[in-house]
Amino acid sequence: MSTGSPLLADLIEALRCLPGVGAKTAQRMAFHVLERDRPGARRLAERLTMAIEKVGNCRRCRGFSEQDICAFCASASRDRHLLCVVETPVDQLAIETATGYRGHYFVLLGRLSPMDGLGPKELGLDLLAARLAEGEIEEMIVATNPTVEGEATAHMLSQLARAADVKASRLAHGVPLGGELEFIDRGTLAHAFGGRQSL
Repeated sequence: MSTGSPLLADLIEALRCLPGVGAKTAQRMAFHVLERDRPGARRLAERLTMAIEKVGNCRRCRGFSEQDICAFCASASRDRHLLCVVETPVDQLAIETATGYRGHYFVLLGRLSPMDGLGPKELGLDLLAARLAEGEIEEMIVATNPTVEGEATAHMLSQLARAADVKASRLAHGVPLGGELEFIDRGTLAHAFGGRQSL
């Protein structure tokens, strides 16, 4: 893309690393901050730099944290007998903000995907097995996504729980609240029908 400015072209290309941002969106963002909000762009650059340098992973749950142990793991008010396993930190945030869950977490930072080079070691399953072996966890809630890789990951997690004599449960999947059956995809509807519960 010819912009007449190599720095501007580099900025546009750099913005494309964000999810869902293609060439046109990156171009609009770059032109917006340069035309209308240079102080906002400077603040964004400072915050990005600070976050990249200071935010790491909790050594206990692998979630994002500025400390060695995150606030969730350090909290004495959370139920230490419950462990919710999620794929990503954003899944952890979703559960934390949308539910009344007060247990602990373990963040896989992905899901089993040999094609992407993500196996048990990359997901930290050795750390999870060691945590389950401590004997404090009574129930492990598997909150992986209902994809092929997520289901394979859930299966492996259930085996880990069984080996540690820990109860494993899985998030329910099915028809969304407020959804209409005629608009639900076949896979979701079949899964919901197969997992029906007594009233």
